[in-house]
Amino acid sequence: MARYTGSKCRLCRREGGKLFLKGEKCFSSKCAVDKRAYPPGMHGQARRRTSDYGLQLREKQKLRRIYGVLEKQFAAYYDEADRRKGSTGENLLKLLECRTDNVVYRMGFGVSRSEARQLVRHNGVLINGTRTNIPSYQVQPSDKIELTAKAREQLRVKAAVEAAEQRGLPEWLEVDTKSMSGVFKAIPDRSELPSEINESLVVALYSK
Repeated sequence: MARYTGSKCRLCRREGGKLFLKGEKCFSSKCAVDKRAYPPGMHGQARRRTSDYGLQLREKQKLRRIYGVLEKQFAAYYDEADRRKGSTGENLLKLLECRTDNVVYRMGFGVSRSEARQLVRHNGVLINGTRTNIPSYQVQPSDKIELTAKAREQLRVKAAVEAAEQRGLPEWLEVDTKSMSGVFKAIPDRSELPSEINESLVVALYSK
């Protein structure tokens, strides 16, 4: 499957804020956004007027990059969100939040979504006792997620769990950090998700 292999810090700078793609580095003084709070490239510091379309495009790109989803797959998520009842924007966020790699990240088993995705890909995650290696698999309420014995012994996983404990875990998850397992209690409400995401701009872009 195709995936982005370039600099993750470059993506954060392009979107004008932290997307938390590099784990603990994003919380340290080494963060590229804190050092250079302007877009990458030779014209990055030039003043530009942004059109409505440009704002909508940037918001879509930001959301896509936060969850590590490529363009074609993101468009498919939008189509599914649009088919469902309720707010299309909220439906889109909920579909992205229910991805297995995102749930593993939210539970603190990876310092970033890319690390959580790798953990899933390498057969380190069980859902309801069944090995699941598809990052996009949709987790359902009451599903139990746990790490395999081999995955629990990884130093990077242990470090991720310690860091997550210090920052706190979402209320829609029930996590036992000692056994490295948890339950996806419920799909989060919009009020429980990051407020810096403006999903209405994404809907406006796809509605053209």
